[in-house]
Amino acid sequence: MDFRNLIPWNRDRNVPVVRQREDDHPVFALHREMNRLFDDFFRGFDLPARFGSSFGASSGWPNIELNESDKEIRVVAELPGLEQKDVDVSLDNDVLTIRGEKKGSSTGAVYSERWQGTFQRSVQLSPDADPEKITADFRNGVLTVTIAKRPDAQTRVRRIPVNG
Repeated sequence: MDFRNLIPWNRDRNVPVVRQREDDHPVFALHREMNRLFDDFFRGFDLPARFGSSFGASSGWPNIELNESDKEIRVVAELPGLEQKDVDVSLDNDVLTIRGEKKGSSTGAVYSERWQGTFQRSVQLSPDADPEKITADFRNGVLTVTIAKRPDAQTRVRRIPVNG
């Protein structure tokens, strides 16, 4: 291998070195094959692929959005393809847990990128959350969990001035 190809600029520092296409490079081909190997391995355990694809590559599924105001905490989870009976929401020691199962509808598919199986996503809530005042609403594949804050939450906040 020519080591000059590893350096992005030639000696003149203003003319880029001509590189071969990424598709033809053996390191990228090895990288793709390793991703494919790991994806196939985890697919055997009915888990989402974690390496080669964007699905499951973040902190978990379902994707959530967490909003906090002075009066409440709101957790919104996208659960496409699920129904209300497929979702379970629980709160234990300030940890909100969303569980469920997505059942597959295609049988005998030759190839499928659709995910199916059980899932669980947990979110640590602030101690200001009131476990007695919590509601959950499920509409059009979107779960919205609203947790009211305790009334004394504002009195416990201490603002510290920042000096310059």
